[in-house]
Amino acid sequence: MKLIIGLGNPGQYYAHNRHNIGFMCLSHLARTQGIRLDRKKGNARTGTGEIAGHEVVLARPQTGMNLSGDAVYRLVNRYRVSAEDLVIIHDDLDLPLGKVRIRHGGRSAGHKGIKSVINHLGSPDFYRIKVGIGRPDTTDLPAREKEAAVVDYVLSDFSPDEKKIIAGIIPQVGEAIMCLLDHGLSAAMNRYN
Repeated sequence: MKLIIGLGNPGQYYAHNRHNIGFMCLSHLARTQGIRLDRKKGNARTGTGEIAGHEVVLARPQTGMNLSGDAVYRLVNRYRVSAEDLVIIHDDLDLPLGKVRIRHGGRSAGHKGIKSVINHLGSPDFYRIKVGIGRPDTTDLPAREKEAAVVDYVLSDFSPDEKKIIAGIIPQVGEAIMCLLDHGLSAAMNRYN
C-alpha cells in the first residue's frame, strides 16, 4: 500500500493559498482517479483506491500545516506503511513558480510542515514532490520583517497569472506520482525534475 499525502491548511479561507498547493495537487489526483476524500482518519480527510496498479490511501491532514506530522504519523501507523511507501506533496519557496522536484529524504529546508513530519516519524526517508511557489523579494526589508513577509506570501492566494501556470502544473504532479509508483524514483526524477 502507498500513502500519498498533500500538505496544506484546512478550511475555505486557506483553500487557494500558495501554501496549499499540496492539497490542490492531491485533490486533483483524487478526482482524476475516481477516489473520494470522504473519510476522516487520523486527523485527515482520506480516500482509498488504486493508482497505477497500487493500492493507495490519499490524505489531506486537517491539523494545519505546521502540525502535519501528527496526522502523517497516525496515518503511517494506522495503515502500517513504511517510509518507502510514503509520498508527500508540498510547496517549496526555493523553487521557481511551477517547477516540480521529486526527491527522497533530505532535510526540511525550513518548511515547517515537513519539519513536523520528520520529527514525528523520526526519519526524513520518505518521498517528496515539491511544487515551486517562488519566494517574495524581501531584499529591502529589515531582518525582523522578512519572516513576516514570507508568511504573508505563502498564506496569500496565487495571482491570476500565477493561477494559469499552476493550473498546468497540478496535472503534471499527478503524472509524476503515477510515474514514481510505476517506474521508481530515477525515472520520475529524470522525467519531471
